[in-house]
Amino acid sequence: MKTTNKSSKSVDKIPQICYKCGRFHDGNSDSGDLSVNLSYAVTKGLNHPRMLSKHSIRRRQFLLGLAGTSALGILSNCAASPDPNSQGNLSGVILEKTQLRIGFLPIACATPILICESLNLYEKYGLDVELVKMNNWEQIRESAISGELDAYHMLSPMPIAISLGLESRRFPIRLASIENINGSAITVAIKHREKVKTAEDLKGFRIAIPFTHSMHNLLLRYYLANSKVHPDRDVELVVTPPPNMVNRLRSGEIDAMVAPEPFNQMAVNQGLGFIHILTRDLWPGHPCCSFTTSQEWIERHPNTFRAINKAIIEGSYYASQSQNRIDVARRLAQLQYLDAPEDTLRQVMTGQFVNRLGESLNIPDRIDFDPYPWKSFSYWITSQFERWGYVPMGSLNHEAIAADIFLTGLARQMAKQLGQQPPTITLRFESLKFDTFDPSEPENYARQQIEKLGF
Repeated sequence: MKTTNKSSKSVDKIPQICYKCGRFHDGNSDSGDLSVNLSYAVTKGLNHPRMLSKHSIRRRQFLLGLAGTSALGILSNCAASPDPNSQGNLSGVILEKTQLRIGFLPIACATPILICESLNLYEKYGLDVELVKMNNWEQIRESAISGELDAYHMLSPMPIAISLGLESRRFPIRLASIENINGSAITVAIKHREKVKTAEDLKGFRIAIPFTHSMHNLLLRYYLANSKVHPDRDVELVVTPPPNMVNRLRSGEIDAMVAPEPFNQMAVNQGLGFIHILTRDLWPGHPCCSFTTSQEWIERHPNTFRAINKAIIEGSYYASQSQNRIDVARRLAQLQYLDAPEDTLRQVMTGQFVNRLGESLNIPDRIDFDPYPWKSFSYWITSQFERWGYVPMGSLNHEAIAADIFLTGLARQMAKQLGQQPPTITLRFESLKFDTFDPSEPENYARQQIEKLGF
């Protein structure tokens, strides 16, 4: 294995759930290739009963997570038979493809992808993986759409945005597992240390975010808005690749950044900034990055997809264990991975760090690794897409989007096979700093935010 650098047609029939694979197919077709067209999910009037429309499920069932059927059950049941000449992994399953290219950004969120190579987990599952280090999220998106990569490290909102065709052509991406939860912060230039105490103090600032369709952007907007700071009028948001953020803070081009690690801790250790607030304090356990691939690739390589996702879930579990965090920091510090100071990564991974406000903190879940893709994550993200005008209010079928893009059932199945105990439900209430998100009412949540705050 090696790591390299790199600078429907419309369906008018009612779709039906396939109880073999857990996905929706054309009701009059025997083909496993006719999945739900995402245009259904972006059409206010097309709420087919079997598309999990918001009126089709009793509230109690919804909150128990029974509405979130597995987006992908037994893949091989609804896919072409594998090539008999393909190689198999240690469990004897025939893999359709064994040489894979996975794109990643050099940030701590990519830990599961990177640790799998370092621990030889890809080899364990019969895979020869080339990790392709990329420069920014737009490059990841375009490489995914062009088919240059087999799988990719993406911000959790990206599979939804790309599948809906936001700022790109529509291309069905599936979120296989969550790579990390928490793991980011709002870091402010050291020159503002005496001034900035609250979100209101960020008015007039130039703030770097890694991508429009990122949890960083959505959580910053959530934080600012709850202090009546309008994120599109009272501050300037500047999309900046994470590896460039510290230098822009140093040069004075930005006043603050909402960054993944290790860049917040790097800024602190270099005396350039202070950590104003961790994103886990805005939403404990929020999704950050994810492991993804395209629907088309899954359909062509169902067994390979299972193998790679299983490796990622196993790597996530290793990284999640507190006794492994120092080892994880040591491995990720290497040039081919994050190329960052090991001491900085140790502070990030162990949660024992200073914030340049005179505090020494011990927050073990500053970054954490839980691969389970709660469908309520998707509901919150799409509620905020509507809330901030990325799509018209009321235009999304939140349930259908989550069911099609978040492969929660498969992630649960993989985790069980590894001896883990994943959740048995797909939805939960999400407790944020200023409110609680009820996934049965995503549009009402967004509308109430606007009514409460005035924008």
